[in-house]
Amino acid sequence: MHTIKDKQRLMTRVRRIKGQAEALERALEAELGCADVLMLVASMRGAVNGLTAEVMEDHIRNHIVDPDRESTKRAQGAAELIEVLRTYLK
Repeated sequence: MHTIKDKQRLMTRVRRIKGQAEALERALEAELGCADVLMLVASMRGAVNGLTAEVMEDHIRNHIVDPDRESTKRAQGAAELIEVLRTYLK
């Protein structure tokens, strides 16, 4: 499975998200201000979106078509989809 070969990179992202969730929990327990809490939430959201984009791109490349290896119309569509996902999940 392709997620296994990228396991370490994905686990690093997950650990970062876990650390951000723990920081958010501490901030809420300490009753930090709304702006500080919102910044932590935004950081977590960005990290989750990055993980989502990476897994989705790998899925497209490994289970649909890899635009780096093919030059078909379908591969062009996959490349466009990957770019849209990257932009959308930024």
